[in-house]
Amino acid sequence: MGPGDAAATIRVEIVFSPGPGQVQRLTLDLPGGSSVAQALARSGWALPAEVRVGVWGRPCGLDNKLRDRDRVEIYRPLRVDPKEARRQRYRSHRATTKP
Repeated sequence: MGPGDAAATIRVEIVFSPGPGQVQRLTLDLPGGSSVAQALARSGWALPAEVRVGVWGRPCGLDNKLRDRDRVEIYRPLRVDPKEARRQRYRSHRATTKP
């Protein structure tokens, strides 16, 4: 069996950060041709119905087929718009450095 055979086993890593400074990792052996949805189902993690995912930092759909050594990342929703967070940091830094 070659690397492109659907019957071959692939190893993938699933990564999730439930909060700042926290990282959960899980390594799974799956049948070749498995999708992101199948990997998430196999993980056993309770996930929201509208989960956003990516493979190696690139957003993808749940039907995306995985390859050996892929890293599936589960994205949590943003609590603050990144641009607004930058503005707030700038304002607080500017207020503390003003003479």
